[in-house]
Amino acid sequence: MNPTNKNHKNNEQELLNRYVAGDKEAFREIVKRYKDPLYAFLRRFLNQQELAEEAFQETFLQLYRSRHSFEKDRPLRPWLFTIAANKARDVLRKQKREETVSISTIAEPAESSIDDVVNSLTSYEITPYDEAEKTERAEKVRQIISTMPENLREILILAYFEQFSYKQMADILSIPIGTVKSRLHTAIVFFTKKWKSITSDGNV
Repeated sequence: MNPTNKNHKNNEQELLNRYVAGDKEAFREIVKRYKDPLYAFLRRFLNQQELAEEAFQETFLQLYRSRHSFEKDRPLRPWLFTIAANKARDVLRKQKREETVSISTIAEPAESSIDDVVNSLTSYEITPYDEAEKTERAEKVRQIISTMPENLREILILAYFEQFSYKQMADILSIPIGTVKSRLHTAIVFFTKKWKSITSDGNV
């Protein structure tokens, strides 16, 4: 094993042990490490800043509440994305019931501040999308993703943007690996057809 990877694993294990024991500093460190990728995932999946912020807060609240049931030998990152994916689905179900906003609406990338997710945390800035996300090409990608069915959009983001393995995606989504592969294939076909359609003018 690479010494760097071994040190990172040991460091994360120590962090998890402290987190499970109720160490608030350890919880803050977990939030600091994972808030950016989790928020980016939720922003891409939900398309709207308000919905992403709601699911984001709920994810870390769930993390804080679940520390006593967390298995310390379990990889933290896939577990966090499992919580985030579930919270995103909850938010979408709630939104559909209320019938207030279309999930195809894409908010403009912007910096936003999030209130503390637990009493031990103060508000902090959410990192905005990279400048590259503001390009015309990236905007077309977001437009296509926003039109995809939720199950296809979710798996494409986990595979392409977050680069989870088939096994990890199966665990996160609670579906068999075979379903992961077929759903991802369907998502790629859907995306490819849409991409060819909107870029046929040769501008991208």
